[in-house]
Amino acid sequence: MGTAQSQQQAAPGAFAAFARFVLCGGGVGLASSFAVAGLAAWMPWAVANALITAVSTLLATELHARFTFGAGGRATWRQHTQSAGSAAAAYAVTCLAMLVLQQLVAAPGAVLEQVVYLSASALAGVGRFVVLRLVVFARNRSRTAAAVRPVPATVAHAAAPAAPAALCHAA
Repeated sequence: MGTAQSQQQAAPGAFAAFARFVLCGGGVGLASSFAVAGLAAWMPWAVANALITAVSTLLATELHARFTFGAGGRATWRQHTQSAGSAAAAYAVTCLAMLVLQQLVAAPGAVLEQVVYLSASALAGVGRFVVLRLVVFARNRSRTAAAVRPVPATVAHAAAPAAPAALCHAA
């Protein structure tokens, strides 16, 4: 009887969800930055970033479904697909940031590369949080939309008395 209810957790507020997002997504992102740096020693940086982005997106989407946004279980294929779209945008942001760095600094050191990569990842992460919260893991979109729908004007006017004179005669 309570199985369906126990599966559904209460959605955390925006601040709590953002704190969880930073912990889960930030932890995965930090580990990813070191993994990208390690793989980039053996392959082109963009390829290493693409591989790590794919793996980290799968892991982070599961963490966000279970903990960050209180979905109460594993992420669905739809959520993975939508999350991958936001990750692709984040991938583009990090690649662009690294490309700009390579154009501005002839031989950037590992620390500067990490600072630029993590800064670009943080910027992209804020955008991902918004997309994941409002689109990917949004709950009851159809019910919320129906509840927020304005009352048609004809219904609002039908409840009002026809004329002020009717009120005087009723008294």
